Amino acid sequence: MNTLRTMMHDYLCTRRGLGFKLHSEGTGLVTFVSYMETHGLDHITTEMALKWALLPTSVQAVQHARRLGFIRGFARYCSAIDPRTQVPPVDLIPCVRLRPQPHHFSDGDIERLLHAALELPPDDGLRRWTFHCLFGLLCVTGLRIGEARALTFGDVDLHEAILTIRSTKFGKSRLVPLHQSALKVLADYMRRRQSLGVTLTTDHVFVNDQGKPLSHDLALDTFQRLLKKIGVVEQRDRRRPHLHDLRHRFALQTLLQWYRDGQDVERRLPVLSAYLGHTEVRDTYWYLSARPELMSLAQERLERYWGTRS
Repeated sequence: MNTLRTMMHDYLCTRRGLGFKLHSEGTGLVTFVSYMETHGLDHITTEMALKWALLPTSVQAVQHARRLGFIRGFARYCSAIDPRTQVPPVDLIPCVRLRPQPHHFSDGDIERLLHAALELPPDDGLRRWTFHCLFGLLCVTGLRIGEARALTFGDVDLHEAILTIRSTKFGKSRLVPLHQSALKVLADYMRRRQSLGVTLTTDHVFVNDQGKPLSHDLALDTFQRLLKKIGVVEQRDRRRPHLHDLRHRFALQTLLQWYRDGQDVERRLPVLSAYLGHTEVRDTYWYLSARPELMSLAQERLERYWGTRS
């Protein structure tokens, strides 16, 4: 007999076998199936799916819609096995996804951040060099923090100045070329990492004081502590700057430089999209509206274009 739990297990195994990671979705579906079992139900109904999706009342509607989306995909799978299954409509929870406004770090902010990282204790330890290199790498490559943390020695080609980013957010891999200045800092850190006597249990590039892979929580906590030290405070709506804002900064600085150099930004945007690991160019287009200076440069170029045609 196919129970909801059995079908959920088969559904997740099938999709993961196709390359989908399903971390959040997997956890959500386990919780949903437990919820259904608690209520003595053995098939999905739109009513119960909606009740479960709306349970966390403290979050935005986009999170409710996301939770319902987990169930919708699972319900489509179940409907082929159990005809009683109801698939929740797509527009059941209307919502508009609002991206948080990124914090715009100035060149001075970045310089102070990296300098503060080099002042981390202990004086003879690896910690200061780890975070100096990590935060600097995020600034100049636009890597996601998870991608940087996952780097191993085998992913770093010092001779060709190329990073191999494997199994990223969307299950894709890509090559990221490095500028010689960034390559020098990374190579120096890797040499220090091997020579400071840290007992290593991993071949990950970035490690903690115990020689284990650096965790996201430690990276974020250190980042926030350093920002507080250099006086970078919360933005409006009490949003604190986040590590992902360094990725935003890289994209914005790249676009600004292209505009200032008079390059065809529209034509080059797919290059930036591939470099950042976006699945669709439209995700990269968002950066065009994320900073007033970019919009001003785009407007000036448009006005010059129409001025030559009048």
